[in-house]
Amino acid sequence: MTTLARDAGVELLPDPGRVVARLFLPGESTPGANSRTEVVLDRVLAAPPEETARMAGEVIETFGGRHRGLRELLLQNAALVRRPDARDLDEELAVVVGAVFTSESAIEGAALCNPSVVPHPDQSGLAAGALRVVVSLRAIGESHLSSIEFCEAIIGPGRAWEFVPREAPLELPRITDGRWTKEHFVRALEHHGRIDDVTRTVTQGLAPVFTTSAVDAAANALPAVLMQHPDARAQLAALRVIAWSAYRATFDEATTLSRRVLMPVAEEERRGVEDARFVRFVPDDGMPPEYRATYTAYEGQAIASRLLVTRDFRTFDVHRLTGPPTQAKGMALFPRPVGGMQLALSRGDGESISLTRSENGLDWEPERHVYRPEQLWESVQSGNCGSPIETPEGWLVLTHGVGPMRTYRIGAILLALEDPSRVVATLTAPLLQPDGALAAGYVPNVVYTCGAILHDGTVWIPHGIGDQRIRVASVPLAALLDAMRAKL
Repeated sequence: MTTLARDAGVELLPDPGRVVARLFLPGESTPGANSRTEVVLDRVLAAPPEETARMAGEVIETFGGRHRGLRELLLQNAALVRRPDARDLDEELAVVVGAVFTSESAIEGAALCNPSVVPHPDQSGLAAGALRVVVSLRAIGESHLSSIEFCEAIIGPGRAWEFVPREAPLELPRITDGRWTKEHFVRALEHHGRIDDVTRTVTQGLAPVFTTSAVDAAANALPAVLMQHPDARAQLAALRVIAWSAYRATFDEATTLSRRVLMPVAEEERRGVEDARFVRFVPDDGMPPEYRATYTAYEGQAIASRLLVTRDFRTFDVHRLTGPPTQAKGMALFPRPVGGMQLALSRGDGESISLTRSENGLDWEPERHVYRPEQLWESVQSGNCGSPIETPEGWLVLTHGVGPMRTYRIGAILLALEDPSRVVATLTAPLLQPDGALAAGYVPNVVYTCGAILHDGTVWIPHGIGDQRIRVASVPLAALLDAMRAKL
């Protein structure tokens, strides 16, 4: 079937050579297995000195070029697994201890997919008519663990897209305390049914604005009589999980954008951070624009929508979201407030596009249905494909539709500018679908995007193919709008 969108002839493939080094504890990768840290540590410490010296040199020579500051990381990991009262180790032995408790992870060893795109904060040095963009990427690695990566691309001049070559080695951020307001923290506890005697006492001791560590301090100050309650420890554990779901991730200034990777940190995202939908958000209160993204936190069974906020793609604040729509995946934020409220598209029922509102961007109201599947090619479900794009004619929303043979296609609807709950036009045929070579992949028959961008009258759509690789398509905005059918 002929579609409106035209392929740009560029492709971004997963690269299994893009790896990060992380703490590894033997046994923890097998469900139900006990950690063997002490046994392994004793075995390494008993090795002959000449053997550990040889192994230390081999590790640094083999892996040093793949990781910046590898020696420092290994020494850090060695300190993490040793007993507090243990004797000091010479540096070569400490390097080997650290290496035994470190492993590489190929974060996109399985796939690279589901991109979103926003204007880059730096537009210097470009030809007239060109736009530099940031593309977020869902990287899928070992055990289907998802992370968030970034790359850059140049659009134009004209109808051209060029990916900027990605750099290595990859870098993980420094993780520090998140920031809460007491009001939102209480809402988060209520959202998960966690208001009990222990949590009530902890929250009473918190300031109106606090960092995550303050929750630990308040918990440690609990009266002994409360800690004798049969459920006290379980209540505190649940409280800490919620508190530490907010954090800050900061990358070294020396790292370039394509070397930065956000991997799971909080307990509730330990099995993946997926499908970031970035948007450049312009507040209506005079504050500077910032980049926001909703993403899916997955802990192995449950999912939830979370929020990333950044101004420079170097420091990211991770926030917990509350309200009924946040208990599902696939929220997409509007790029500005409408009618004094922040808006987002959601899909709480699993099959329809809905609209939700928020005063602060954190706590979201119950959603209202906007669009239910109408065409046969979207008969299983419909959802958004990223944040709405503002045009003079209305809010352009790229959609995904799932139909026969579980085929994912990309479509579009148009929402009224001042009342986005009203659909003014729809695209009855797919804008993009997995035909021919676009049908094969890790998950076949899928084209999917987490966000497009409008530049110089053309809508650019980076999209995943088969949940495996990324291509780019484009369509003139005028042609797309002309092809849409007005809703009566």
